[in-house]
Amino acid sequence: MSPTGVVAAGHPATAEAAAVILEAGGNAFDAVIAGQLAACVAEPVLCSLGGGGFLLTRQGQGPVRALDFFVQTPVHKRGSQDIEFLPILADFGDAQQEFHIGLGSVATPGMVAGLFEAHRCLASLPMSVLVEPAVRVAREGVRVNALQAYAFRIVGAIYSHSAPARALYGSPTRPGTLVVEGDVLRQPALADTLERLAREGEAWFYHGEFAHRVADLCAREGGQLRLEDLQRYQAHWREPLALDYRGHRIWINPPPSSGGLLLGFALKLLEALEPVPRDPGSAAHLERLARVMALTDRARVETQSGIDGSVDAARLLDPGFLARYRNEVQGRTYAPRGTTHLSVMDAQGNVASLTASNGEGCGVLIPDTGVMLNNMLGEEDLNPGGFFRWRENQRLTSMMAPTLLARPDGSEVALGSGGSNRIRTAILQVLVNLVDFGMPLGAAVDAPRIHLERNLLSVETGLGDLGDLDSLLARYPQHRVWAERSLFFGGVHAVSLGDQGFSGAGDARRGGVVRLAGA
Repeated sequence: MSPTGVVAAGHPATAEAAAVILEAGGNAFDAVIAGQLAACVAEPVLCSLGGGGFLLTRQGQGPVRALDFFVQTPVHKRGSQDIEFLPILADFGDAQQEFHIGLGSVATPGMVAGLFEAHRCLASLPMSVLVEPAVRVAREGVRVNALQAYAFRIVGAIYSHSAPARALYGSPTRPGTLVVEGDVLRQPALADTLERLAREGEAWFYHGEFAHRVADLCAREGGQLRLEDLQRYQAHWREPLALDYRGHRIWINPPPSSGGLLLGFALKLLEALEPVPRDPGSAAHLERLARVMALTDRARVETQSGIDGSVDAARLLDPGFLARYRNEVQGRTYAPRGTTHLSVMDAQGNVASLTASNGEGCGVLIPDTGVMLNNMLGEEDLNPGGFFRWRENQRLTSMMAPTLLARPDGSEVALGSGGSNRIRTAILQVLVNLVDFGMPLGAAVDAPRIHLERNLLSVETGLGDLGDLDSLLARYPQHRVWAERSLFFGGVHAVSLGDQGFSGAGDARRGGVVRLAGA
């Protein structure tokens, strides 16, 4: 029996949902919708119906298109004194990070609008069929794996913030704590919500009972959202950013998202450098990568066009601007969140690459729905100009960057990553491993990574002996060499189709799973 497609995702339930739909005769777009709905159940800290994301698509041999269903700032801003907006500390063990939660941190969600728009334009099966795997997982329960248990531990303050959240996400085996590895998490209210969405459509979410519940709760308990925000929300189709890199064609998520632009900028800097270092992981290769990351970080600051952190695309990819930064890489001049990804290909040549996020969650459940909305207005990365300074009725920018790579031999790779600001550097390094070093897909995803941000160099375990890294570490006195692989370095889930058929790679850093459907 010939395979009908391949799926790479961040959780077994997510991959299984997508694969089941492929095996039932659905296309890649049916599968990515079903998989994302299941991810909202099985990966609740990373994505939700109350969040948003981006989908990169290609239908057969048609053009590549990008669907933007990320979150939107409210149409009207309430005063900071009138909203629920409070800091919490996420505990990473050896470090802590502050996030802001509460109903005042919620931006208008786009997830439901995006999935229904993709369904209208690209799907072949009814939504009632596509929700079935997610409904089953929500009603019967999903066993909490190590990665999800770790995510709950990190942001425990959020999922313990309100009594309904504590009741839903509390451990059935360890009273007083959130779910731990091995627990079964059941979400019957979310199952009901999914079934109702399938029956009544997105209008129920943006105009009907759900929208009124959100608006009433926000008005009463200090939220920003009004009924108008939900009623006016729209998902948008955009033309992806397309570029060539060493004879390969790459399509990336376009503006107003920043991640694709910055990834494209980094690739263009690397392309100008010859020769390509012979050995992946060598000191020369890592030093070049770190330098490009540092310059991309600085270019991001230099080209930010507003307090919302969006990047000026025309300026960033201007040949003169690129030339100045290329010179810096060559040393001739100057001596600065929660996400998951799902990739699908099918036997008809359809491609779907979806990255989604709920921030960390706002800590508040919409009553009787099982849905926790996002906290994007409380994300420092998304509000570089400062909290409460966002422009009204604007798409927030994002680092999410679903990507498609077309090789000269006709083979293709669809990929993307979770990991906040590490998204673009994770994807960059996988692309470099594939193109510059000719690695197989699994090895390209599994290879150790680095990340440079704000002059702090993070080095993943496995990059040779520390002695080989002395010159790199000396150049970046602020550094950390990680003792083990970590979800900090992203989670690239990728699928490929070529002469040898389908293949896939799920990033073990973020619970990656590959399913070959119909094999």
